[in-house]
Amino acid sequence: MTTKISEECLPQEQSEQQINARDLRRVFWRSFQMEFSWNYERQMNLAFVYALIPVLKKLYPQKEDLKNALKRHLVFFNTTPHIVTLLLGITTAMEEKNSQQKAMDDGAIENVKASLMGPLAGLGDSFFWGTLRLIATGIGTSLALKGNILGPILFLLVFNVPHLLVRWFFTRWGYVLGTGVLQRIQRSGMMENVTYGASIIGLMVVGAMAASMIDITIPIAFGTGEAKTNVQDILNDIMPCLLPLVSFGIVYWLLGRKVKPLSIIGGMALVGILGSWIGLF
Repeated sequence: MTTKISEECLPQEQSEQQINARDLRRVFWRSFQMEFSWNYERQMNLAFVYALIPVLKKLYPQKEDLKNALKRHLVFFNTTPHIVTLLLGITTAMEEKNSQQKAMDDGAIENVKASLMGPLAGLGDSFFWGTLRLIATGIGTSLALKGNILGPILFLLVFNVPHLLVRWFFTRWGYVLGTGVLQRIQRSGMMENVTYGASIIGLMVVGAMAASMIDITIPIAFGTGEAKTNVQDILNDIMPCLLPLVSFGIVYWLLGRKVKPLSIIGGMALVGILGSWIGLF
């Protein structure tokens, strides 16, 4: 792949601009670690920070500022790994602006990440996992079943060539998009409204994830025959996804009480095993 991110392609409106094409290339190469350090507590957060380390070290030469920036990106993060560079580019632009303007709200960076990772994951999963992978598998399998060595080769090429191109160009486009948007927001004085809106969208994404990714059902039933009543049906009539909401609220309360996330995960595993054993779940 000979395409290069040229210096001329990057915005030159600010004399204080510190990020260059070499920095973005380093972010691109480091973005491949997204699933290498995946964890159940905060998923892709470690890899996201790892991709930004060269940029953050350049933007924040002071140790305390660098520490705060690293800590800022250790929160929960998850999206389709193939398009993560779009968010990395936008975050790089926002961190650059934040390093130049100390009055900027650090929470705006976190809110933008939280509000975009869900919608981008929906698009990325649909295209890469739901469409492109199936096409690549179909082409590769049809040839492999005939004993053709091109089967696995074409599978890898059909899937990875578009993936690498998207990942490469999204790095620059994310940075250009983030820089341009920030400049327009700065001129219009809308940063406070944008931050507030992004925080609302981020909370909506978290709420949707709690409802769709937490699955708790109670199989207990009363009565027999047509008079049989399932406890889960009663709870659904009261409020759909009531148990996921309650469990999410308990975890949120425990986190507010400074309980360690790993202890909470272990407790949930124990409750799930015991509940399944006695027939409650």
